[in-house]
Amino acid sequence: LISSFQLSLLDWNGLGSGEKYVGLDNWARLAHDKLFWNAVRNNLALAFFSVLFQLPVALVLAVVLDEASKGSRVLKILYFLPLLMSSVALGVVFKNIYDPNFGPINGLLGALHLDGLAHDWLGDPRLALGSVSAVICWQNIPFYMVLFLAGLSSFPRELGEAARLDGASESTLFWRIKLPFLQGTIRTAITLAIVGSMRYFDLIFIMTDGGPEGASELMATYMFRTVFSSFQLGYGSTVASAMFLIVTLVAAVTLRFSRRYETEV
Repeated sequence: LISSFQLSLLDWNGLGSGEKYVGLDNWARLAHDKLFWNAVRNNLALAFFSVLFQLPVALVLAVVLDEASKGSRVLKILYFLPLLMSSVALGVVFKNIYDPNFGPINGLLGALHLDGLAHDWLGDPRLALGSVSAVICWQNIPFYMVLFLAGLSSFPRELGEAARLDGASESTLFWRIKLPFLQGTIRTAITLAIVGSMRYFDLIFIMTDGGPEGASELMATYMFRTVFSSFQLGYGSTVASAMFLIVTLVAAVTLRFSRRYETEV
């Protein structure tokens, strides 16, 4: 981490000993770098989608599996499978699924005579980030499902039984008792989802490599390309250091906000 900050003060391609000290020039360049700030916006959008879709679906699955008895173990294993798969393998598979010419999505739309809905899912700047975000959410939902299941496992069963005896419906039991009980777990899940989205790399790099036209570029992919494709080690280290500062700031704000919300509730 310290080395990254030190390298951010250099103009160096990472090869040989031709490094040149430039002070804060790289940071001044970063402040006006439209590609970097576009990547920051994409990271924030990915964080928003992660919290909006991953956590509610994971919570519903956790509650259903917690209440289920027969076959719940098999279902838990099936739901957890996406998280066990290699991100590289998933990226290749879904890249073919989204293929505009041979992919099954456009093929199915064509079979249903809905050709107007067919798109170049990864080649359209308006759809690329959303298309990859859907795969990211699908892969990571099982992690949060297990997290919520762990929280529900410590829920006092006698409390639920007492509420049912008093005439509480299942929806009332969930909204008034179980959900407040899971506040700490939900806070942790929100923090993990946001921080994970701010430093995400895998599927974006495999499926779109930040394209088209930077529509799905993230801070991590921009940093990787700056260092290993453009051989700008000094500037790439500046991007990495800025990424660390932004993720730390976002995590701190998230924890602060969620802690205050939890106290108020």
